[in-house]
Amino acid sequence: MPLNGKNQSFWSKNRWLTTALAVVLAVVLFASFANRRGDSVLVRAAHIQRGNIRSVVSTNGKVEPEQNFEAHAPAPTTVKRLIVKEGDHVKKGQLLLELDDAEARSQDAHALAQLKASQADINAVERGGTQEEVFTRNAELVKARAERDATQRNLDALRILQQKNAASAGEVKDAENKLQAAQADLQLVQEKQKDRYSRPEVAKVEAQKSDAQAAYDAALDILAKSHIRAPFDGVVYTLPVRQGVFVQAGELLLQEADLSKVLIRTFVDEPDVGRLASGQRIEVTWDAVPGRIWQCTLNAVPSAVKLRGTRNVGEATCIVPNSDFKLLPNVNVGVSIITAEHDRVLTAPREAVHLDDGKSYIFEIVDNELKRRDVETSVSNLTDVEITKGIAEKSLIVLGSTNAKPLRPGMSVKVVQ
Repeated sequence: MPLNGKNQSFWSKNRWLTTALAVVLAVVLFASFANRRGDSVLVRAAHIQRGNIRSVVSTNGKVEPEQNFEAHAPAPTTVKRLIVKEGDHVKKGQLLLELDDAEARSQDAHALAQLKASQADINAVERGGTQEEVFTRNAELVKARAERDATQRNLDALRILQQKNAASAGEVKDAENKLQAAQADLQLVQEKQKDRYSRPEVAKVEAQKSDAQAAYDAALDILAKSHIRAPFDGVVYTLPVRQGVFVQAGELLLQEADLSKVLIRTFVDEPDVGRLASGQRIEVTWDAVPGRIWQCTLNAVPSAVKLRGTRNVGEATCIVPNSDFKLLPNVNVGVSIITAEHDRVLTAPREAVHLDDGKSYIFEIVDNELKRRDVETSVSNLTDVEITKGIAEKSLIVLGSTNAKPLRPGMSVKVVQ
């Protein structure tokens, strides 16, 4: 429809508005055309670099003494004397603590008396009785033999007289009976001397001796443990009792350890247990000593996985030199187990590496266009991946688009800072 005079007058008077509308329309048409062509996508990028990379299992651990000694009260008693205090360095054999041993000495004396009595009973069994009983049976044996010999001689004499008709058959028979009786008495005395005690009686005496020996050994043990000495050079790091207090049997009295080297018990989450191997390097840190790193190697890998709090963990251990005694028993530490470490290798940021059907690839930027490069990888950590094959050093690679737009080979891109 042709413009009437009034409209023509409006546009002629507002040429600037006409120009502005034309520009806006041109921009919209250009943007639409650019989108249809898939023009350059803004991306973040980085270069393939040569450097050091290591794979680390980061977790926590607890410090324990490698060589530890605990003293417990052997019986209810009183702490008689404390010779040391917490933190003292002690020498092997040094007296550390004394308990009241009066009751222990009394028990020792009583047990010794019982042991001597039972030993005397054993000796009596072995000899066939007490000394008085042995003398008595020996005398009875001598008497029985004399009686037998006398009756034997009397019988022999009567038999000779009988042949001369000087003794009757009745007298001979009576002598024979007396000989049999004398022989029976002798045999009885001999059997008494040989088998003085029955088997149950012997077993009872032996059991009494065993009980007496055990009681005596226990009394000696209590007496020895009433005087606590350092079994090795070390540090007294726990001393929960005070002089004069009463303690129950089994109550902890003190702990001593050689803290010149300590054991770190490390708790590794189940998915990482398979990455561990003996000899791997370990770095230990403690928040109480910022900046300090203790070095050691893994000496025992987990043999089982168990529940610790809400975690399934395996326990690995290492021995850490601690010559300045900074690491204290029972403190919690940070542990980094280095499972792999390579120096001067090609590395790429982890986010630049993609997977396609189990194969790794990277997008390289060549003349502002994406080229897919299939690569081989090795060690990786949370931020970087080692590239062993497929791309050259200093190559420019894509990390990702700024608007999360999917990347594809041949795409035109523009790198932004």
